[in-house]
Amino acid sequence: MNNANQPSHLKADPQTKSGADAPIELIHYPIIHHQPIHWGEMDAFNHLNNVVYYRYAETARIVYLQALGMFDGSMVTMLAQSSCQYLRPVTFPDTLLLGVRCRRLGNTSIVIEYSYYSCTQQAIVATSESVIVRLDSLGEQKLPWTAEERTRLLALETKVGHTPEL
Repeated sequence: MNNANQPSHLKADPQTKSGADAPIELIHYPIIHHQPIHWGEMDAFNHLNNVVYYRYAETARIVYLQALGMFDGSMVTMLAQSSCQYLRPVTFPDTLLLGVRCRRLGNTSIVIEYSYYSCTQQAIVATSESVIVRLDSLGEQKLPWTAEERTRLLALETKVGHTPEL
C-alpha cells in the first residue's frame, strides 16, 4: 500500500483501525477500513468508477461483521438494499478510509452506513448505506439477531460514542 497520501498518524495499520485512531470526521465509526485506490479502478474521466464504491463497501462490511464475530460461516445474510452518494471525485493515487457503523439495528436486519474519507483531499468524498437481512441456514426465512449478537454490536458501537437506532 502506498502510504504517501496518508497523514502520519494513520500509517501504522494498513487495513483496519478503530475510530479512536481516525480523522475527526470518522471518530464515531468503530471500524475504519483502509482502501488504496488502484489505477485500473479509474473510469474514462480519470475518476474512481462508481461501481468500485460498492465493492469497497462490501469489503468494509465484511470487516465490520468479522469484528462482531458474525461472519464465521454459520450465518447467512443477504444484501437487501444499497445506495451511494458521491460528494467529490476521487482520483489515483489516493487511499480511502471507510468508516463503518450500524445506523439502525432491527429485529432481523441491520442498516450499515459508510463514510469514505480521502487521505489526499482530507475530506469525506462519499457516503453510502446498505441494508443486510439475517436469514436461516437455508437462506429462506428471516432470522432475528440473538441477544448476544445485539449486545456485541452495541458494545462495539458504544466504544466510539455511537448509539444505533433500535
